[in-house]
Amino acid sequence: METTTSKKEEQATKAKIKTGSSTKMSSVPDTTPKGPSSGKMKDKILFITGADSGIGKACALLFAKEGADVAIVYLDEHEDAKDTKQKVESYGRKCLLIAGDLRKETFCKKAIEKAVKEFGRIDVLINNAGTQVESDSLENITTENMIKTFETNIFSMFWITKAALPHMKKGSAIINTTSVNAYTGHPTLIDYSATKGAIVAFTRSLNDNLVSKGIRVNAVAPGPIWTPLITSSSPDKKLKEHGAGTPMGRGGQPAEVAPSYLFLACNEDSSYISGQVLHPNGGEVVNG
Repeated sequence: METTTSKKEEQATKAKIKTGSSTKMSSVPDTTPKGPSSGKMKDKILFITGADSGIGKACALLFAKEGADVAIVYLDEHEDAKDTKQKVESYGRKCLLIAGDLRKETFCKKAIEKAVKEFGRIDVLINNAGTQVESDSLENITTENMIKTFETNIFSMFWITKAALPHMKKGSAIINTTSVNAYTGHPTLIDYSATKGAIVAFTRSLNDNLVSKGIRVNAVAPGPIWTPLITSSSPDKKLKEHGAGTPMGRGGQPAEVAPSYLFLACNEDSSYISGQVLHPNGGEVVNG
């Protein structure tokens, strides 16, 4: 099943939110899971936002390979989403596509309702959707873009998680996508970095609130990862240097990040880890 928005709504939304499409990239990100399956997510239900491409897609495919059924929320990149669905199903798992704007609280509630109607529960929630708009100074960050960035990156996490919690039981896991920029800052992504810092605080506070109920809350803070969001929001001259400043001297691929989410989702692997952040960032030490 798949929900769609009207063409008028879609065009208006797309003009305001940058997501990018992997089909339009000269070098398509690697989202293919590596190694044999060990069945770590057998018959689990994954609900993940922003999973039509990039890190979210890599997570959806890895979790499916490990035995999970997947509900994917995405904005409007239908071609990418259908490709993700097809690949999830190639692992013999179910995939529900839910298209819409996470900046709307009503949509967040409906997205959770659709997933629960289809699968009955949520075992793993990954809040991954995000957007960014580069600006060379604080003065040039428009109020519209600032609000859009906060609504997409952090407000949606509150709304999705709030709606999902009644359908999560002891042993469930929540994993939020923050960023290395929450720790290092970024001169041209001031508002984006601020939302990522808020996600770290949200993760730690939600952990304190839920850990006694047996629901673990953690986060992943990727470094420079090659995704459609990067190519849709960065100047061409920066793309050539993407990730060059890391100790490893290169940008990462989504498939290199997804195992961090799997580790945090698996009770057998990370049962004593909650309120923490993993840092797949090419070797940069951030002490966070």
